[in-house]
Amino acid sequence: MKKEIIISGFGGQGVLSMGKILAYSGLMEDKEVTWMPAYGPEQRGGTANVTVIVSDDPISSPILSSFDVAVVLNQPSLDKFLPKIKSGGILIYDSYGIINPPSRDDISIYRIDAMDKAAEMKNSKVFNMIVLGGLLKVCPVISHDGVEKALYKTLPERHHGLIPLNMQALKEGAGIIQLQA
Repeated sequence: MKKEIIISGFGGQGVLSMGKILAYSGLMEDKEVTWMPAYGPEQRGGTANVTVIVSDDPISSPILSSFDVAVVLNQPSLDKFLPKIKSGGILIYDSYGIINPPSRDDISIYRIDAMDKAAEMKNSKVFNMIVLGGLLKVCPVISHDGVEKALYKTLPERHHGLIPLNMQALKEGAGIIQLQA
């Protein structure tokens, strides 16, 4: 198994954190991983993306020009990365940041209303965990247990009390992601 993933959106949406948690979870499950962030000089509000490769075998290069999975959280990211998804790949998008919904007939397209779910949970900071939960539902490269272990390892101890909320957000995301007709 090898999945080449890009996650992209505005700075402040938790894009880089989501990629880091995904990569660290892979490490916790003894997988080969790469994590390569990219962002403009204005992290919050500018565009940000991260490529993550999760594999059972050694990874030859972290540099990618096409992707198995793209998670896009705004229109500029959709415009840029939709053509770079491999045929047979997966696109996941949050409808909140997309003006022109995507269409391609050679990939699976999933919508996740993560911004709405975060508002329902009364905590905008779990937005990225909701999206990650949706991603793991349609592309289970790591387990929820791996995510929980990674959160305990990566978050400062003073934030460990938020891990149950983050794990709930992961489950909520898995429950609301929908295949676009």
